[in-house]
Amino acid sequence: MKQQLEQAVRAAVRDVYAADSDVELTRPDEQFGDYATNVALQLAGRLSLPPRQIAEGLAGQMLEQLADVVQDITIAGPGFLNFRLHDAVLGQQLRQTVRPDGAASRRSVAAADRTDQNGVRPAKVLVDYSDPNPFKPLHAGHLYTTLVGDVLARLIERSGAEVVRLNYGGDVGLHVGRCMWAIVQYLGGEHPNKLHDIPEGDRPAWLGARYVEGTTAYEEDETAKQEIIVTNKRVYELHATNDHDSPFAQIYWTCRDWSYRYFDTFYEQLEVRPFDRYMPESEVTPLGLQTVREQLEKGVYEESEGAVVFKGEKYGLHTRVFINSAGLPTYEAKEVGLLLTKWRDYQFDRSIIITANEQDQYMQVALNSIEQFEPVAASRTEHITHGVVKLQGGVKMSSRRGNIVSALDIIQAARQAGQESGLNPSEQTILAAIKYALLKVRIGGDVVYDPKESIALEGNSGPYLQYAHARARSILAKAQTVGLHAETYEPGERSLARKLTEYDEVIDKAVAELMPHYICTYLYELAQSFNSFYEHNRVIGSEREQQRLTLVAAYADTLKDGLELLGIAAPDSM
Repeated sequence: MKQQLEQAVRAAVRDVYAADSDVELTRPDEQFGDYATNVALQLAGRLSLPPRQIAEGLAGQMLEQLADVVQDITIAGPGFLNFRLHDAVLGQQLRQTVRPDGAASRRSVAAADRTDQNGVRPAKVLVDYSDPNPFKPLHAGHLYTTLVGDVLARLIERSGAEVVRLNYGGDVGLHVGRCMWAIVQYLGGEHPNKLHDIPEGDRPAWLGARYVEGTTAYEEDETAKQEIIVTNKRVYELHATNDHDSPFAQIYWTCRDWSYRYFDTFYEQLEVRPFDRYMPESEVTPLGLQTVREQLEKGVYEESEGAVVFKGEKYGLHTRVFINSAGLPTYEAKEVGLLLTKWRDYQFDRSIIITANEQDQYMQVALNSIEQFEPVAASRTEHITHGVVKLQGGVKMSSRRGNIVSALDIIQAARQAGQESGLNPSEQTILAAIKYALLKVRIGGDVVYDPKESIALEGNSGPYLQYAHARARSILAKAQTVGLHAETYEPGERSLARKLTEYDEVIDKAVAELMPHYICTYLYELAQSFNSFYEHNRVIGSEREQQRLTLVAAYADTLKDGLELLGIAAPDSM
């Protein structure tokens, strides 16, 4: 409907004023109508006419053309055009928005078909997120990027694209060298059999403690620092030689496996969709090193004090090291190998990488260097950044010092807040509280997580929306049948129907901008709209019971679909 009206406005502008225009309809306050446009204000300067006069000319033209669709067109303020649809058209729009079986919106049906009518393949989109490093603790940032990445992948799939979920992590690098050094110290030497003495449930925390010990030693003890540098090189060497048998290698592979098992358990606990592929740094590093050295010969990279660097100043950036003076690859060289591996294996149409804000400049330089020799892959890569996740009143995260806000801290805080409130929430409700609290904030800024606010059954929270869905299902359970769509609406009915028809537009906006918070805001506003409707309009036993039950069903289906897009369960009872 929105597109049809936009086309009608453009046609009227051409017919009446012989001009072309960019027209985008918006949703005004309900008192003004169902759609609005400021096209008259846009044209005023070009046509040297008052915008209200332009609006009057357009309204007269369109009211006749759109008589079957539009009940009236009014002009507000200096020249805003407001359109009010016929009730029957609004009802038709509502039927197109929500599938009758309640499974999902019609957009899901389109997304399930991986080719269009002309047989053209859908866009292939890589979404790279979570990216925890083995041998290091999982902090709240990993929780956030995991949940955000999962939702962005769902949104992109909803648009009809083929999505590949990737998870990149650092199984080589100085952090591994620090942890491996501390592990060997703890074991009293390279004794892999002693690892069996570590209880399975304690292993993630045990590895985290070793990482902190290794980091402290590296920063405070020069002898230990030199030993850690040697240990770091040994980790690279065991990958280069495919060593799985030496005692040192057995310790490494065992502890790496512990980390990956823990990651899998973590993702299962969060109820996010599985990753299609883990891409460890060790897999992509050789290609990165080879490529940087090849491009050094071609002048893309330069030597500087024994290292290989990319001088980004000529592109308005800064210089970064890709191979250090010891001949080891930095994160930047690994990023080269990662992007080239993605391009080689997937020939993607779009690649999205989600990381913390602190990696923004680093990523700009890495991508700019790749653009010099693989411009298509670089141009199709998009970097989305997010802020820091903090517990209300919490400390700044530092996994090096061990005083991080861990992912488990956030989960435990939500669980404890639920118990203290007397709710005894289910694990689904705890997840709803955490996910919604993190997703309702626009991606980019810091997030302060308030456990009590997130778990509450009132206010803008995930549990509140779960309860709103369950409440609607309980109303429907009292009915024998749900059948009739209205041809005319009473005021309260129309207000709810109007809000429901906004859903597809909200999804379009969330997909276009990759911003899940639009869905959160809409679902909360929808629940408020339903509360107002239900307060003033009896459903069961009303003369308009069937028409109103149809609205309740559409409302419940929309809530369910929106929550599922956010990775949140929509239980039928609570």
